[in-house]
Amino acid sequence: MNVDGGNPRNPVPTVDIIIEYEGGIVLVERRNPPHGWALPGGFVDYGESVESAAAREAREETGLELRDLRQFHVYSEPGRDCRMHTMTTVFTARGVGKLMAADDARSAKVFSDELPETMAFDHRRIIEDYRSGRWS
Repeated sequence: MNVDGGNPRNPVPTVDIIIEYEGGIVLVERRNPPHGWALPGGFVDYGESVESAAAREAREETGLELRDLRQFHVYSEPGRDCRMHTMTTVFTARGVGKLMAADDARSAKVFSDELPETMAFDHRRIIEDYRSGRWS
């Protein structure tokens, strides 16, 4: 166990959602560092399930409700987030409603084939794993 001043240091839990919408995948352009395009997602609040966090983050960042929420895979490489060691539970879902950027998303867009050049975190790898069926 890695400890700092007697307190255990653990990865911080997060969620990311691969939202299928209008023939593509929804990505949000981050307003805060690290900048770039990313899957909608964020930190899991204390007392919140990862499923509830996924629905909340999707609604806050994209305005979409989620249908057919399914767990895809967990990514936990220590360097996946430059701010701290995070561990994300990635979900897949269908988006329902009108797409609009909100909260800490500068913009939201559907990407079908080509992904944006600048992506945050390890989200390019996550999408490539999803598209290749690696974890299905």
